[in-house]
Amino acid sequence: MEFKLPDLGEGVHEGEIVKWLIKEGDEVTENQPLVEVMTDKATVEIPSPAQGKVVKLHFKEGDTVVVDNIIVTLQKEGESAASERKEQSNPSSQKHPPLSSPPGKGGDSMSASLIMGQVTPSGFGVQATPAVRKLAKDLNVDLTLIKGTGPAGRITEEDVQKAKGATRGQTTTEATRFKPFPIPKAGPEERLPLRGLRKTIAHHLQMSKYFAPHFTHVEHADVTKLVEHRNKNKDQFEKKGIKLTYLAYIVKALTSSLKAFPYVNASLDETTQSIVLKKYYNMGVAVDTPDGLVVPVIKDADKKSLQQVAQEIVHLAEAVRNNKAKPEELKGSTFTVTSIGSVGGVFATPILNYPDVAILAVNKIEERPVVVDGKIVIRHMTYFAITSDHRVVDGAVAARFINHLTSTLQNPEQLAGC
Repeated sequence: MEFKLPDLGEGVHEGEIVKWLIKEGDEVTENQPLVEVMTDKATVEIPSPAQGKVVKLHFKEGDTVVVDNIIVTLQKEGESAASERKEQSNPSSQKHPPLSSPPGKGGDSMSASLIMGQVTPSGFGVQATPAVRKLAKDLNVDLTLIKGTGPAGRITEEDVQKAKGATRGQTTTEATRFKPFPIPKAGPEERLPLRGLRKTIAHHLQMSKYFAPHFTHVEHADVTKLVEHRNKNKDQFEKKGIKLTYLAYIVKALTSSLKAFPYVNASLDETTQSIVLKKYYNMGVAVDTPDGLVVPVIKDADKKSLQQVAQEIVHLAEAVRNNKAKPEELKGSTFTVTSIGSVGGVFATPILNYPDVAILAVNKIEERPVVVDGKIVIRHMTYFAITSDHRVVDGAVAARFINHLTSTLQNPEQLAGC
């Protein structure tokens, strides 16, 4: 019995083998977890469709697999091993070739490219990296009509440019001019394969830096009233089993500021050359996990109370840290906030959660001496750092947005009541 990688959700065409939970020769039962597959930053367990013996695992950990590819061959009770071997030897039994080489074997692997559901393959089964697919989309080039000159027939950027007759500088940033080069060994070292969530993060951030010109605006903010309101109410929230964090207030305040500055709650659709002003407010909240940074999304944050937002922040953080987050909880953000105050640091310059056009970094809140009405007083202060896509958001807009956010946080009672 040949078991293929099933449909992993709307718009998802591939997944990365994170961890095999069985090995060749094992006896498995129906619905027993076989493998952990990651897509859209969510790790899901794929169960066995039947009881039987594992004859062959067709991919290794770290491989990226197209949906409908054979991943496991099972020998069900009553089936002969010879028939299974015959199926394995049939080259037509595997619908699409693997899109990535095993770790350490070389080759440019196809990443888990459907992060946040924004990059979709053009030409199902075509072997090309996300950057190549994005270039082809920008140039309106059909990948299925191109013969790849890369390893194993993969399509390269040069192949796409030749097909269009374009130069690289016309559609991509200067960063894409440079090709990876091997890092020479200069002493004792340990080399770990880039896989799983860390590989997904790497590719997503690389895409963000390539396609969106970043700039960061930093402003200090007096949040004394916010600190006082939280200290006054956190015990009451805890009695209800709710952890009241500063982040909950900030998420609520952000929805108000985003309504006042719609270009900050937007995306740039390069395929239609249009700015998409979004009338919904889905707040991505960056969460630090043992495997890396994950961004679950609070949907329709403007329609939820402070208590509901606080509950959802805790729920989503626990879900991603335990690999229990649902795919729909990890996509669809319109703006992202990352809070690094508990770790420390003065301020940070965050990278966009592409295709969002802005992300806010909230830094640690601490008592500082400041001048108020000509007198030196102690206030609770922090720094807000907003990174924006300069194609959509100008510096003055970012500055006014932060001023509006700071002003909104001066009335925490109003945030608590809405």
